[in-house]
Amino acid sequence: MVDLIDIQAPLEQEGTKAVVRNWLREIGEKVKSGDPLVELETDKVTQEVAAPADGVLLEILMRNGDDARPGAVLGRIGSELAGGEDAPHYSPAVRRAAEEYGFDPATITGTGRDGRVTRGDMDRAFAARQAGGASPEPRPDGGRGEPESSRIPHSSMRAAIAEHMLNSVMTAPHVTAVFEADFSAVTRHRDEHRKKLAARGVNLSYTAYVVLASLAAMRAVPEVNSRWHEDALETFDDINIGVGISLGGKGLVVPVIRRAQNLSLAEIAARIQDLTTRARFNALSPADVTGGTFTISNHGVSGSLLATPIIINQPQSAILGVGKLDKRVVVREVDGIDTIQIRPMAYVSLTIDHRALDGHHTNAWLTEFVRVLESWPGEATKNGLA
Repeated sequence: MVDLIDIQAPLEQEGTKAVVRNWLREIGEKVKSGDPLVELETDKVTQEVAAPADGVLLEILMRNGDDARPGAVLGRIGSELAGGEDAPHYSPAVRRAAEEYGFDPATITGTGRDGRVTRGDMDRAFAARQAGGASPEPRPDGGRGEPESSRIPHSSMRAAIAEHMLNSVMTAPHVTAVFEADFSAVTRHRDEHRKKLAARGVNLSYTAYVVLASLAAMRAVPEVNSRWHEDALETFDDINIGVGISLGGKGLVVPVIRRAQNLSLAEIAARIQDLTTRARFNALSPADVTGGTFTISNHGVSGSLLATPIIINQPQSAILGVGKLDKRVVVREVDGIDTIQIRPMAYVSLTIDHRALDGHHTNAWLTEFVRVLESWPGEATKNGLA
């Protein structure tokens, strides 16, 4: 009798749900304890599930796209002897087809000797799946005047984000206020200090200043750093700021800068750089995307002037949106005379859960946020932040 060891989805996962994204090993392969076997993807992070013991991968029970609830059995490992006896052996041509077509040969019936799967079996199975509508091939309009189109299956991350956003809108009544911020003082300060930080390998981004100004605004209006409960508003002493990072067409992740109130401008810039790099190389851990109390969506980095973001992580009470930094003509009073000047300006928005916050909190928070940016370094220096 062969002893089988379950490969289980983690009991604790971050995100609305996890789905199987990609098996890293094939049935019949030898594995060592701790070897990565399969990738699970949520709307927040992709994580690897490791082999629980030495042996051979004998069974794959969940395929790409299957929901993987906490504790679900993804597959099973057996002894090396059992693998040699029981695991199917595929020719190099079949293995290449499996990699090219994206499905396991074990899922089809073989027509070769002793029921072995052949390359022809793989080709026919792929053609059948294409004909069944699994492929994003164009559909003819059938003479009904409908436009030709393609169906591109949702990635698991996109589907999870969609579910998450719908839940947020249905849960909280969203209201957005928009202010305009002059980044002249921030730009001067950045130009003076970025070379010094670059020599230490740190990119002094505008987002770092946005985080620091948010911290100052939280001191003025602490209710924004909160969580809604049916019986109370829970406010936090620690300010854990999530920063939205686009992964291009793949989706969005929101890694968290923990206890940002204890960090300097340089430390926050370094933290943002580290999280951004690891996010784009799919190297974030579940701990990197949990525990946020407030979120910043810097949508301006992709060219957007104005947006009203949805609260990404319920039950947070607010999300800040920062538009593109753009040179605009403004009127400024100099010695009592109105003058026309060109300044680096950006629209900034605060979207709130109207159950938790009102216009008074929103406008007071944005007023302080803009004041700190426009008087930089000002109070940031006094508080040891700059």
